[in-house]
Amino acid sequence: MERTLILLKPDCVSKMLCGKVLARFEETNYKIVASKMMKLSSEILREHYAHIAQFPFYPEVEAFMQETPVIALVLEGEGIVDGMREMLGVTDCLQADKGTIREQWGSKDESDSKMRNIAHASDSLESAEVEIPRFFSEEEVHQY
Repeated sequence: MERTLILLKPDCVSKMLCGKVLARFEETNYKIVASKMMKLSSEILREHYAHIAQFPFYPEVEAFMQETPVIALVLEGEGIVDGMREMLGVTDCLQADKGTIREQWGSKDESDSKMRNIAHASDSLESAEVEIPRFFSEEEVHQY
């Protein structure tokens, strides 16, 4: 079984959409094998967003990700990385296909549509293998 990391971002939490988003995941028969609410430190965010930390807009990303705690999840299922990315839609909510989570609930403001997009999902199995241990210990991820 494949696994992926999902972070329900502060916009998801503050809009009280977490239950609706989780229901969409479970309706697709993906299993939640780890879950916790956590306040993200600057250190973990710099590590997680190392690929953009050098850009001038990074402080805005970090501030946004610290507005509220996030809900971190590990989901498991066949073809989960591609399936989750398809279910969420592309990063920019304004470009996301109709019916995707980001199109439905993400920001419609052009200046925020790439950041306030409800959830982060690992972009590959390799990324998931690096990201999951960043947020969860082995003991926190359950086996079914």
